[in-house]
Amino acid sequence: MKILHTESSDGWGGQEMRVVAEMQGLRSRGHVLELAAPASARIHREAAALGFRVHDVPIARKSLRGVFAMRELLQRERFDVVNTHSSPDSWLTVLANVLSAHPVPLVRTRHTTAAVSRKPTTSWVYQRSAAIVTTGEQLRQALIDVNGFRMPIRSVPTGVDPARFGPADPVAARAALGLPELFTVGIVAGVRSWKGHRYLVEAVQQLHQQGRVLQLLIVGDGPRMQEVQAQVAAAGLGEIVRFVGHDPQPERWMRAMDLFVLPSYANEGVPQALMQAMLSGLPCVTTHVGCISEIAHDGRTAVVVPTQDSAAVARAIAGLMDDPARRDSLGRAARALALERCTLDVMCDAMEEVFRSVVAGAARA
Repeated sequence: MKILHTESSDGWGGQEMRVVAEMQGLRSRGHVLELAAPASARIHREAAALGFRVHDVPIARKSLRGVFAMRELLQRERFDVVNTHSSPDSWLTVLANVLSAHPVPLVRTRHTTAAVSRKPTTSWVYQRSAAIVTTGEQLRQALIDVNGFRMPIRSVPTGVDPARFGPADPVAARAALGLPELFTVGIVAGVRSWKGHRYLVEAVQQLHQQGRVLQLLIVGDGPRMQEVQAQVAAAGLGEIVRFVGHDPQPERWMRAMDLFVLPSYANEGVPQALMQAMLSGLPCVTTHVGCISEIAHDGRTAVVVPTQDSAAVARAIAGLMDDPARRDSLGRAARALALERCTLDVMCDAMEEVFRSVVAGAARA
C-alpha cells in the first residue's frame, strides 16, 4: 500500500514519535510511507532524516491555502489510504478529499483522551473517515457512547520496540552515565503541566526532608521546563535532581532507574513512556488518567496513586524503596504485559489490518 500520514503539530512528543515509529514499522513490511507536514514542524525533519519522502504543505493552521495544497497532493500522488492525526491536518485533508477528483479512504487517529466535541461540524469531519483509531479503549468507547460514531473504531496502543527497551543493571548504567550510585527515580515525558512533574518534585522534596537518600532524573523537554527548574531550585534539590532534556535514546536513562514515576492528571491515552518503562522491567508509579488503567493494574503491574497528590506519590516511592522484592515482582509483571500487548509488531499488525480493511472497502464501493 501507498500510505500518507498527515501531521500539523510542530511538537515532538509521544504522538509525533508514534507516527514516525509506525511509518518505520510498516515500511519494513514493504509498504510505501510518506508524510505531509509543514517544513517548520520537527516531525518533517525527523521523517526526512530517516529517508521518508516528506511533502511540505501549509497545514499548521486551517486555511483555504492548506485545503488546496492537500487537494493537489492527493490528486497528484494517488495514495491508497491517508492517516490524519491532529485537528488542523484532519480538517484540511477531509475538505481536500471532498473536493478531489480522486478521493481516497481516510483513517483518523485520535491520540489523547480529551473529549471530542459534539458540534455538527466536528462530527461531520470525523464521519468523513472510513475508520478511526484510538490509542486506548476508553476513548474508543467514548466515541461510540458519547459521540455516537458508527464507523469502525479500533483501539491500537502505541507500540514499543523490545529490542531497545529491556531489563538492565542500573548500577552499571549509572556508572556509564556518570551518575552517583544512589536509588534513582525517573520520569520520561514532555515537560507539560498535565504530566505531573510538579507533584513528583514535591514528593522527592518530602522524601528528602524525611532523610531518604535518592536522586531524580527528569528526561524530556517542553514548555514547563523553566517552571520545574525553578521549583527544584526553590526546594533546594539542585544536587539530587538532574535535568537531562530531550534524548532520542531514553532507554539509556531508563536503564539507570530503579523506579519510574508518571503522575499524569489529564490528556493521556496509553502513554508511550510508561509502556517503555514497563517493557524495561521497571516498577512504575502512575495514575489512572485516560487509558493508563489498561496497562497499569494497581498492585500487579504498577502502583496507582490519586492524581495531583504529591504525598501519595511520596508514600508509593518510599514503599517501593523499602521493598526490593515488590519492585522486582512489579517489574516482571509489567514487562510480561507489555510484551503481550504493547510491542511495535503488535501495533503494526493492527494498523496494517485497519489500512487493508479501508482500502478493500473503498475498492468494493
